[in-house]
Amino acid sequence: MKHIVIVGGGFAGINLARSLGGNKHYTVTLVDRNNYNFFPPLIYQVATAFLEPSNISYPFRKLFRKKNNLFFRLGSLEKVVPEQNKIVLNNGELSYDYLVFATGAETNYFGMQNVKARAMPMKTLHDAIEMRNRMLQQLEQAIITTDETERKKLLTFVIAGGGPTGVEISGMLAEMGRTILQKDYPELQGARGEIYLVDGGEALLSPMSRQSQKNTYDALRRMGVRIRLNVHVKDYVNDTVIMDDGSSIPAKALIWAAGVTAKMFDGIPAGSYGRGKRMLADAYNKVQGTENIYAIGDTCLQLHEPQWPNGHPQLAQTAIQQGKHLARNFKAMALGKPVTPFKYHDKGTMAIIGRNKAVADLPKPPLHFSGFIAFFLWLFVHLMSLINYRNRIKTLYNWTVAYFSKDQSLRMIIRPDDENNT
Repeated sequence: MKHIVIVGGGFAGINLARSLGGNKHYTVTLVDRNNYNFFPPLIYQVATAFLEPSNISYPFRKLFRKKNNLFFRLGSLEKVVPEQNKIVLNNGELSYDYLVFATGAETNYFGMQNVKARAMPMKTLHDAIEMRNRMLQQLEQAIITTDETERKKLLTFVIAGGGPTGVEISGMLAEMGRTILQKDYPELQGARGEIYLVDGGEALLSPMSRQSQKNTYDALRRMGVRIRLNVHVKDYVNDTVIMDDGSSIPAKALIWAAGVTAKMFDGIPAGSYGRGKRMLADAYNKVQGTENIYAIGDTCLQLHEPQWPNGHPQLAQTAIQQGKHLARNFKAMALGKPVTPFKYHDKGTMAIIGRNKAVADLPKPPLHFSGFIAFFLWLFVHLMSLINYRNRIKTLYNWTVAYFSKDQSLRMIIRPDDENNT
């Protein structure tokens, strides 16, 4: 049996592993620095206390329990040694016959060290829990401060990035301000705070249709979100978000959803990387300049399809499709059959804005939905995309309660005790 090592257990890695589960030709070891898979599109709902972390996560070992050829290794990749077909982890080594990178992407701060040190990213469960704690702590601090300027800073949130994540966080925070704050924090009646959504482009949700962009812009404006377009965050100093047009916004919270970049690894040739540090791969997902190393998901850059000259979009659907397709190719290779090139199937794009407010674009035939229909379409697609029935049931329950009550009971500050927390 050949040994396949997969580094990264996101959409791409987990779909590759599960598709090879039970295959008699391969043993598969999935390596990840966390012992669980999680669902990134719903990270913001954990961050805003509408879902628990367990709603969108599930342990790898339990997922692999009934597949005797699937194994899990907790660890972080430090180095690849291609000439010896092995990888070096922070806690040991692994040999492989085939190595697959499914390491996703990480937050891109574009070299701004102050932003990196002080902003709140939105990429991992840890990020989401940290944001939830900070948001709730700021509300508690806003109650006790007697300085009106300080209170406004504590109640002001700046979201950088007008993609789906930025739009969805903005809408969720706006709805919380209208429906929840007045119930939980009566002391803040009449207090003023603002929600700013900042993007360097000419429109929100730039990959989507103009109608979706307009619907989103109008809906957020009606919800009270202040939208700043054609402007970039330049720095974040002394609780002030500084823009490249010279303007600034005093705020205690800068939520960073403005960009991602892939990771580079020791042992992979520099010529194997392309734009955004993504690994250049051929039509079969093999990394350029290597013999038995592959890349899938956000870390993969394929340029063989004319309709995607800059590479496939860094979306969940791309990662899922590449993971399943590479599994089919591995099965074909084991049987001595020809492999097939990857072909991306665009299934559309959608974003939720608020209660009964969402937008959805479907490519074939070109269709646009907004409002109530798009809202429930978004809910259905994301619910069914969760990794197992347990996550679906728990998430559906929380969404149902939140929808009918316009409330949720998950706003708890839970963090380890240390001398910096009081």
